[in-house]
Amino acid sequence: MVRNGQRGQERVKAARRPEVRLPELVVWEGGGLEPDGDYDGLEFADLDLAGQEGAGARFMDCALRRCALDEAGLAKARILDSVLEGIRGVGTDLSGASLRDVELVEARLGGVQLHGAVLERVLVRGGKVDYLNLRTARLRDVVFEGCVLLEPDFGGAVLERVEFRDCVVRGADFTGARLAEVDLRGAAELGIARGVEALAGAVISPAQLFELAPALAAQLGVRVVG
Repeated sequence: MVRNGQRGQERVKAARRPEVRLPELVVWEGGGLEPDGDYDGLEFADLDLAGQEGAGARFMDCALRRCALDEAGLAKARILDSVLEGIRGVGTDLSGASLRDVELVEARLGGVQLHGAVLERVLVRGGKVDYLNLRTARLRDVVFEGCVLLEPDFGGAVLERVEFRDCVVRGADFTGARLAEVDLRGAAELGIARGVEALAGAVISPAQLFELAPALAAQLGVRVVG
């Protein structure tokens, strides 16, 4: 749904970005992550955390830099006022997690599980995330900026004040999603594989409308014959 603002100009509420101000951090020198662990004011740098179990853990005022998170179990973790920079991994489990005031910078992730998660004031800047699973997640004040999202799954998710800026989105699935104040105009590339009918509540550019016309016509059952 494209909403008309005053004087015919489009007005969209901008997402509130995180304002992360980390304190002086202490270098983490412990062993592996622990379920329900409590991590406050720590820096995790250049660590191999692959396969470790930290379900239900809380990270507050932390920085994770260049860490490997392959198959790491972080279901229902809480990540608050933190920076995740240069992290990498395949199959990281963050299902049901809560991310608030988080910057995710230059990540290289594949098949990360964020279904049922809650993201509030989150900036995803740079990097590449393949097969991002955000089914039934809740996103509020989230910005995807300068990143590549390959086949992200927003099925059944709720998106409010979400912006896509200078990013590439390919093969997205919005089936059953609910959108409000979602700004897609800044996406450098926008490809929607499924769920185009769920775009009510989003704002797109005229060029994007032209690109999405075949999918919209198919959804409406309209045949275009030359």
